Amino acid sequence: MEIVHGVLLVLHLIGWAMVLGGVLASMRRPQVPAGAWHGALTALVTGILMVGVLEMGDGDLNHIKIGLKLLIALAVTVLVWRGRKKEDVTTGYLGAIAGLTALNVAIAVLWR
Repeated sequence: MEIVHGVLLVLHLIGWAMVLGGVLASMRRPQVPAGAWHGALTALVTGILMVGVLEMGDGDLNHIKIGLKLLIALAVTVLVWRGRKKEDVTTGYLGAIAGLTALNVAIAVLWR
């Protein structure tokens, strides 16, 4: 199960990197890139799968942390989904996506 968890963690981080990188790269011409949508879905699904894998094993989970991260991940996913439908998004909108993504990663790393 440790290998499965490791693979899911790598995919999870790649998903968040796709969101953050795609949004930051498109700040000059504000639009939500399609890669951000795929990255958000990848991060969301792999995050849920990681919690399931840890729950099956002997992993000690902080459910408040997991719940907060899920809430932020859902907010990012909804913002990316809605932004894809709009033709004109602002740099503030993209900044909100980038900021929430960075916050989610910071919570994962810093909250012990």
